[in-house]
Amino acid sequence: MAVSKVYASARDALAGVLKDGMVIHSGGFGLCGIPGALIEAIRDSGVKDLTIVSNNAGIDGAGLGLLLETRQVKKMISSYVGENATFAKQFLAGELEIEFNPQGTLAERIRAGGAGIPAFFTATGAGTQIAQGKETRNFDGRDYIMERGIFADLAIIHAWKGDTEGNLVYRKTARNFNPMMATAAKITIAQVEHLVEPGQIDPDHIITPGIFVKRIVKLDSIDKRIEQRTVRKRA
Repeated sequence: MAVSKVYASARDALAGVLKDGMVIHSGGFGLCGIPGALIEAIRDSGVKDLTIVSNNAGIDGAGLGLLLETRQVKKMISSYVGENATFAKQFLAGELEIEFNPQGTLAERIRAGGAGIPAFFTATGAGTQIAQGKETRNFDGRDYIMERGIFADLAIIHAWKGDTEGNLVYRKTARNFNPMMATAAKITIAQVEHLVEPGQIDPDHIITPGIFVKRIVKLDSIDKRIEQRTVRKRA
């Protein structure tokens, strides 16, 4: 009999997986497509000294900001963190390590990790502070710096729809970093808004094949917050 990938809650899905000092991929962009229920379960577990790979650090009181508030994060590998005052305070106080990456470089480091590519060369950042301490080579008259692929202990991701075999579909902007992170970890756990039976998703619509996903939790509800609300001025 096949073992079910579906778990009753985010807490159950993370049981036996979490440990201090883990490297964790956390999908999402701003507050869009973030694995909020899984982040909350990590917070509640009390695990600490985490290295979090994420495009950004959420905001105060939401997303990865929850883990910063409880000081469970030792290091962030990120592209943009400008919306989180707690992050800035801890970093400036020397309480949080940060490894900044150009956004495209971060995405490619994760994709490379999932593809089994240990390192690659990119022109982005060559001749800047980004290149300090990194191997530089010249190809066809242009300098390139070596970047390492990232393969994490755990990937937590959010999908719009999934089936019980772990095949996933993402919706619009929430697709962002989730698909590549799903391929680049020892274990991938997905939270989904809609859970269906195998065969109910058109194969041509599947973005992450179920072979990459080890555990799934269906969300009872989801709070889709807006990071920055911009509206037209009234006449």
